[in-house]
Order: sequence, then structure tokens, then C-alpha cells
Amino acid sequence: MSTPSSFSSSRRNFIKKSAAAGFGFTFLPAYLTSARAAGNPLLPPSQRLNLGCIGVGGRASSVIPDLCSNGAATPVAFADVDFVSARNVVKNLERFPDAKTYNDFRVMFDQMGDDIDAVSVVTPDHTHFTAAIQAMSMGKHVYVEKPLTHTFEEAAMLMRAEKKFGVVTQMGNQGHTSSGAEQFKQLVAAGVVDDVVKIEAWKQGGLWFMEEATRITEYPTDDVIPPSLQNWDLWCGPKGVKPYSSMLHPFNWRGFHQYGCGMFGDWGCHIIDFVHHYMKLGLPTRITPIELTDYNRTVFPLSSDIQFQFAGRGSKLPPVEMRWKAGADCKPTVAEQYADVDGNGKLTLPDPGGAGTLLHRKQKDYLIQRLHHNRASRLYPRIAMGDHREALKAPGVNQTHQESFVQASLGNGTTESPFSVGGELTQVLQLGVIAEYLNEELNFDPATKQFIGNDAATALLSGPAPRAEWAGHYRIV
Repeated sequence: MSTPSSFSSSRRNFIKKSAAAGFGFTFLPAYLTSARAAGNPLLPPSQRLNLGCIGVGGRASSVIPDLCSNGAATPVAFADVDFVSARNVVKNLERFPDAKTYNDFRVMFDQMGDDIDAVSVVTPDHTHFTAAIQAMSMGKHVYVEKPLTHTFEEAAMLMRAEKKFGVVTQMGNQGHTSSGAEQFKQLVAAGVVDDVVKIEAWKQGGLWFMEEATRITEYPTDDVIPPSLQNWDLWCGPKGVKPYSSMLHPFNWRGFHQYGCGMFGDWGCHIIDFVHHYMKLGLPTRITPIELTDYNRTVFPLSSDIQFQFAGRGSKLPPVEMRWKAGADCKPTVAEQYADVDGNGKLTLPDPGGAGTLLHRKQKDYLIQRLHHNRASRLYPRIAMGDHREALKAPGVNQTHQESFVQASLGNGTTESPFSVGGELTQVLQLGVIAEYLNEELNFDPATKQFIGNDAATALLSGPAPRAEWAGHYRIV
């Protein structure tokens, strides 16, 4: 395992590559060069994708095997700050024993950049941007777990980089490549979701900061850094360095404003993704925290109730109010007019479940239920489904979300959630995160992408300046 004592060489090489990218040089993917690893016998070198995997444990224990499931991709390099205590990391180490290991992805790129075609980024939210932008500047295709970035402006930069470098991209909201997504497209095309004026979105608790017994209001005190964690500063990446705590690594970072994006940044990507993209919601004009229980600026609220206003987008797309609720007792109440009625006149109301969205039309003739991830949508009362039977038929899909990225990187087709799609969704999530941090109503101008009359909120679009050794990553586009 490579453990660098100095990042100076890595920085020098990155600056050179970034400068070349800035002048519009074209980078050939490694599968078109002679620097090709030959360890995968399933396909010839010209048809295989060599992966550099940044983040190997946790969610990556599923993402990496899924990217490699049909033999068209294979990991040649792993980068992770901790190859021991990260959850399920051993699964990938044992499954792909030939992948070289690095603690610093910059060193991985220095030493193996010519052998890498595409990169997966499955790390805590606050380090998504730096890994992705460096890979893109080197001509690598990039798959990044959701949410795409930790700030609004980082998402804007990755969207610009997608255009500048012309690489294939995919955000890891896997439901966006599914029969459920194809069904929702059909519902839009058939007019089933026309005239939606209200969206209720919710997610029940399940993360530690949403349990009263485990909540904190200040950063935890120092713990002993485990020997397997080679460099705590490296884990902190471009963000400010807090003392090491087992509450931050290897898993619970998501609850802290400085490093994570809370429940909205986590599950919002799976719950509002269809309605945001296919109903062309864009960016909101107003974000209003209705109630943030146990509000503080260290960890996200115990429960959240936030209202978003979206402007009209043309015919059949009127202004929309979206209400996001997370935590206990967040399930919406379904009105009796949407109940099913049996032969005896008994009413049966639908159970909204623990997460999802309800779409309300101004006509109030039926209610559209969209759950989460890849789930199909349905109508209430169910008798209304008979009128839209064809549009509700969920078509099959030939590829998974990860496989579509691999194939698009090999020149076969396109991805469903490129950064141009996942980036704007992430920006909506980040506006909600800012509202959770400030706990005040915010007016936003989608044209200028600035808050109106609130300099403190506007400053949070970019967040604090990155630490010096990472500043170059923020000057690429």
C-alpha cells in the first residue's frame, strides 16, 4: 500500500495536467493507449474499462462490484484513507486482489493515470468534488455517488467541467436508470402528471442524528485515531480540520454540516429526483423552514419541515409548492376523496409508506404517488389507474445505473443522470441544506443563482475557502 509522506510531487503533476486541460488539450482514454492493464480475460483490451476507485468501503462495497458485474470494467487501482475500518472494505480487497492500493488519490493519478479510463468516487460528501474534478481534468469518465457535491457552487463547477472536458458522467442516484423512471417519463408524456401544484415529499428517520438519544450539539472531543487511518487531514480534504472522532469516521459524518448533507442530501436524491427532472422544476425561488426540531449548526435537525416554491415552467407546468418533511411523524395525511371504496361503501386510504412523494393536481381528480429509488408510481383512488392503464405499464430496462455508465464510457449509449441532470438536483438539495443551517426564510433568484438580500446565505453557496493544498482543484473551471 502506498502511503505518501509528501504531496509535493502529486501537486506538481496535477498542476501540469490542469494547465494542459485549461488550454483544451485532448486526453486519450487509456483503453486507446498501450498503457493498458491486461488482467481481464473476458474482453479484449480495446473493449475493457480500467477503473480507478476512490473510496473502497461502505457504499463502494456495492458500487464497485456493480460497475464490474458483466466483465466490461475492472479495477486497477484503489484509493482510500482507511483500508481496514471502513465498512465492508475487505469485500472489494478480496474480490479484486490485483488492484494497487493508495491512500491519496492524487498519488494514484500520478502513478497510474495512464492506466485508468474511468473513476468511481464513493467517499464522504465533502470530498466528492476534489476527486471528480481532478479525474475529469485528466480526461477520465466519472461516476460519483449522490449527492454530487457538498456545496451548490461545487455542483456548478462539475457541470461546467462536464462540458469542458467532454467526459461521460453519472451521479449515483441509481433509481434514475430503472423501469420506474421509464414509467414516470410515460406518465409525463401522457399528461398524467400535468397541472401538479403541490408536492409532498418525506422520509422517516433512520440516521443517528434523527434519534433524540444519540444527538449532540457540539463537535465531539478527540478520540484516538485508529492505526489504519493513515492521514486524518487527508480525510478532511478541502474542508476545515476538526479533531478526529469515531462519530465522523468511518460512517456517521453524514450528520455534520461541515462534512455531510443530512437526510435531505442523502435520501432527497432518491425521492425527488423524478419529479425534479421530468417535471422541469429547476431551482426554487423561495425556501422556508417551517420547523426544524432541536436546531443547531453542528448537526442536522432532529426533524425537518421545509417548504420550497418553484415557478411555473409553461403550459401544464404551473407554479409548485414542495413540502419536505423528515423525521418522526412525517407521513402525509391522505384525504378521503382519494380513498378506495369497496362494494359496501367502506373507505380504504392508501398507506404513503416511510418515504416518497405525493403529487397533487389542481383538478384534485386523483393523487399520484411516487415512492423512491426505482419504484413504480401509482394513482389514487385506484379506480383512476384504469383510465391511464397504458401509461402506467412500467417498461423493462436492459441496463443497471452502473452498467449504463460503463457502456457509455466505452462509447455505447448515454447515461440517465449525467452531471447536467444530477448537478441541478444536487443544487436544490444544497439550497435546502443552507436553509437547515440558517433556519430562516430565503429568497433565491434562479437566473443569477444568488440569494436575494442575504449575503450570509449567498456565501454558503460556495462555503468556506478550501484548505491551501486543495485550492488548485477549485480553479480548474
